[in-house]
Amino acid sequence: MAGSSFGRLFRLHTWGESHGGAVGAVVDGCPPGLALDLDAVQHQLDRRRPGQSDLVTQRKETDTVSVLSGLRDGVTLGTPISLLVPNRDARPGAYDEMPWRPSHADYTWEAKQGIAAASGGGRASARETVGRVAGGAIARQLLATIGVEIVAWVEQVADIALPSDAVDEATVAETDVDGNDVRCPDPIVADAMAERIRATRAAGDTVGGVIRCVARGVPAGWGEPVFDKLHADLARACMSLPATRGFEIGSGFGAVALTGSQHNDPFVSGPGGAVLTSSNHSGGVQGGISNGMPIRLRVAFKPVSTIFSEQQTLGRDGQPTTFKAKGRHDPCVVPRAVPIVEAMVGLVLADHYLRQRARR
Repeated sequence: MAGSSFGRLFRLHTWGESHGGAVGAVVDGCPPGLALDLDAVQHQLDRRRPGQSDLVTQRKETDTVSVLSGLRDGVTLGTPISLLVPNRDARPGAYDEMPWRPSHADYTWEAKQGIAAASGGGRASARETVGRVAGGAIARQLLATIGVEIVAWVEQVADIALPSDAVDEATVAETDVDGNDVRCPDPIVADAMAERIRATRAAGDTVGGVIRCVARGVPAGWGEPVFDKLHADLARACMSLPATRGFEIGSGFGAVALTGSQHNDPFVSGPGGAVLTSSNHSGGVQGGISNGMPIRLRVAFKPVSTIFSEQQTLGRDGQPTTFKAKGRHDPCVVPRAVPIVEAMVGLVLADHYLRQRARR
């Protein structure tokens, strides 16, 4: 199970390969008595699945989830919840005799394991994230029982970025995000992003982007002050996703351009005596522990490595060769990555919720 499990008390284990028979997950540690909405789990998988628009890979998968254990009459039993999603449109033969693809995990996997990965990148494929989204959907339902909600959206595609004041982070909802295929809540900016993705795909190339995520309703006190800082676990979770290249919380790298007096978040009294801060440069985490303000983070994704022009590479015999990709691939990963980022944030927060609850 090494490398395929995540979390301490709320634990996720994912399994399966991109072009194998199925992918899935086992969620362990979900408390008993949670009324689980399986339609909501399926909804999140539908948001992630391929073929949902002309901006993403046209692999045809329904991503229909089945629950094999851990539920009775729709209520969690406190035992492992096993989730199964069949691969309906796998094409393993398309990867036979393929050289090491530039910037893919083919070579590094072989260097580590001494054997080639399963076709399509195997466990390194973004197909693995099906299990993360299914498990994350359960985590988010647990968090919703205490008023925590998570929403993410596409903030940037290539050099096209949302203005900093374009989204009200206190009220933006999934319905705002899913109003277009890019999953950018500003329709004008979304149209520009979509056109860039289409033009790049037509040129046989790919582009990257940035996803913004906000978690609202997280109480103060979650996280640990040393190695298990809340923002460190969030960074680990998000950076474990395929194609990620950067993580920021709060002001992130922008903090280096500020002075301490500009960056500090003064404490103020809120409604009912609640402790708030007048700004949120910290992104809701101070000293590794949540402070009760919204958690704000950003994740950067590289351009997808599979491009459709000829490239120089090495064959598995170590000899120079050329390679031109074929098949079905995303020209930009971020539209489908929105529910994946939400899932990983949900998994971290659910784990830290249970860890904090166990203290008291």
